[in-house]
Amino acid sequence: MLGAERTFVRRQHRNAGARPIGARSGREELGVARASSAPTDTGFAAFSRHLTRQGDRRVAIRGNPMRGLVSARCQAGTMRAVFLFQKSVLPGHEPGAGRGNGQPGKRIEHSMALQHLTDEQVQTWSRAQKDEWWFKNVFRGDMAQLSLRSGFTGFMLGGILAATSLYIGGKTGISVGVGLTSVILAFAMFRIFASLGWAKDYTILENNCTQSIATAAGYVVSPLFSSLAAYMLFVDHIVPWWQMMIWMIVIAVLGVLVAFPMKRRFINEDQLPFPEGRACGVVLDSLYTGEGGEGMYKAKLLAKVAAGAATYQALISDGWMKLLQFKLLRMDKWAGMTEPWTFHERLDQYYYGMAAKAEIWIPKILGTDIRALGLRLTLDAAMLGVGGLMGIAVATSCLLGAFVNFVVLAPIMIQAGDIVQRVAPNGAPIPISRAEIVNQWSMWWGVAMMVAGSLTTLLAKPDLFVAVFKSFRRKPGQAGGGSDLLKDIEVPLWISFVGVPVMGVLTAYIAHLFFGVPVGMALISLPLILVLTVICTNSMALTSWTPTGALSKITQFTMGAIDRANPASNLIPAGMTSEISSNAANLLSDIKPGYMLGGKPRHQAIGHVIGVVAGVLFCVPLFFLLFVPKNAEGLRSTSTIISEQFSMPAAVQWRGVAEIIANGLHSLPASALITMAIAAVCAVAIELIKMATKGKFPLSSVAIGLGVVLPPESTFAMWVGAMIFFVMAKVHKTPGTAGWKRWVDGCEPICAGLISGAALMGIGNAIVNVLI
Repeated sequence: MLGAERTFVRRQHRNAGARPIGARSGREELGVARASSAPTDTGFAAFSRHLTRQGDRRVAIRGNPMRGLVSARCQAGTMRAVFLFQKSVLPGHEPGAGRGNGQPGKRIEHSMALQHLTDEQVQTWSRAQKDEWWFKNVFRGDMAQLSLRSGFTGFMLGGILAATSLYIGGKTGISVGVGLTSVILAFAMFRIFASLGWAKDYTILENNCTQSIATAAGYVVSPLFSSLAAYMLFVDHIVPWWQMMIWMIVIAVLGVLVAFPMKRRFINEDQLPFPEGRACGVVLDSLYTGEGGEGMYKAKLLAKVAAGAATYQALISDGWMKLLQFKLLRMDKWAGMTEPWTFHERLDQYYYGMAAKAEIWIPKILGTDIRALGLRLTLDAAMLGVGGLMGIAVATSCLLGAFVNFVVLAPIMIQAGDIVQRVAPNGAPIPISRAEIVNQWSMWWGVAMMVAGSLTTLLAKPDLFVAVFKSFRRKPGQAGGGSDLLKDIEVPLWISFVGVPVMGVLTAYIAHLFFGVPVGMALISLPLILVLTVICTNSMALTSWTPTGALSKITQFTMGAIDRANPASNLIPAGMTSEISSNAANLLSDIKPGYMLGGKPRHQAIGHVIGVVAGVLFCVPLFFLLFVPKNAEGLRSTSTIISEQFSMPAAVQWRGVAEIIANGLHSLPASALITMAIAAVCAVAIELIKMATKGKFPLSSVAIGLGVVLPPESTFAMWVGAMIFFVMAKVHKTPGTAGWKRWVDGCEPICAGLISGAALMGIGNAIVNVLI
């Protein structure tokens, strides 16, 4: 699955006596708990090693290499209140300071009010002491959290934003995080409702529950454009909608059950940073401890950009224009129009239309029309937003991969006869196109680069594997005596101890019943879930990078070696282990802001399940509408899953590995084998250089491989978006100016507005086409 990576913007603020949230032992890196535990690299795009000065952004990518590339910028760096004074007290040393009794705790009057333990306290206190400190100083037992309105708001926002994530995932294989967008939208919405007297203001913990629900909804959709889509493409069978829903809900809930026994270890006891979750906590605290004007500004900026993007998307959409021009304005009656007018999203279409009439030059490379190579100039609002979130380094790597593949290698391979025009079963010729180039030849070296680069990154972090054995080994002196102070607040462990075996067996049975996976094969993969989850959680806790994609390919190759004949035996177990471990790690990251702000873990666990249901209910019907629509005969076909509009690069990657397992390397052209070997060597070299330079080397092997399977027009649009924000950040360097506030501080709302406006209108266009 291409999907779980996000981008984090981090800042350095030089205030006497102030320390960044998450800083430990004088370090100024967000999310590094201790020097001994900090990894040397963070995945396919390493975290920047130094925080930037105020106003100068550095982008750090959390890469899930084998699942591809995802970028959804975390908005912690956009808030003013990012820092706090170090403050912690021994349990009971501040009588009346606890929040559990309804009395507000003592707060430090500075930009932040969050409290956390010192390094010495983290290392020497027992878990019982830490729990008591948290209960007395942080816990807000009397504050509304998972209320009816926060649950409903999270359900609706999560479902809608998950739909945009599916839309973008189908186009690019990139899963866009929705949690912080939901935080800002919920804050602004209820601030407006409160000012109108329609509702009380939203509490900080209600908003935290909303983001938990929305984030879970965004995570759960990834199989629809990765493992499940690959399975359907490989076996040429569309999985029924109800089977999709059951499968996705079951594996997501199993991830929740696996996560909670680890919560008290990683969050309560080890106090691991979970940078993304910590950043979300910072954003929430800054919204609710400040005046809120900054949050409203960002919400308005997001709404304005979304409205503009939606208007543009409507102009290029045949469904919306047909509704407006034919159904509403009746222009087919009085103007004699037979087709609705639309603005061409592909801007070069205007040139080609003129060139056809005037019989002028059509650009070619080695005799191949560049349009057949997919080299088009497209103005795609959503891709501009994705590029802005992605950052210039990753976008440039994607563009490099696209250039090498479609401008250099593909024309050579067409001329050499390794990419040819095929004939369909009905005898119709299949012309050479971008999709044919990828499927016949270039997919292999792109996949090889992503696989080799991601596994190199993973294997270079032995601490992640060592943590599997250390995580359950209790440190001396950590066990605390006495009763469990949080037993009525935490999720009871017996639920996981009973639920994991039961749900595990149920998952294996469903995999057999729905997909034909032998029960024994499914059961063999289940023990891997615990190991993969611990690895992913440690990685998420320290770097916000979850290597589930790389680890899932290990499962895929292992299962494929046992049973090569049945593609479901490797695709489904690999997707299962990937999704369960990813859901578990991401849930713990979502729990972190609740722990920081004094929320109830039980409420967030319930919220996570609500989000899973929301994402499934919204996105499974949308999958059929967008990717497998009915044809004129009322039939659906897997041939429409990959289209000009939706290239499905994540599914292409998963299917490619399955094909290698099923058919072996000998079935590939010699040129494909050579380029695969070269790509693998280059990927390893790039990642080793990146490690040696501590993340300063700008290229990413996974991003280069992704550029091979993405449409080059989308890749170029993403690069343009990244370049716009890169240039504007250079132009507007002074914090507080109008330009800085709009282009630098407002980068994330602008990008979120571009993505959500274009995606929602694109989804609406598909619905309109069905209805009219």
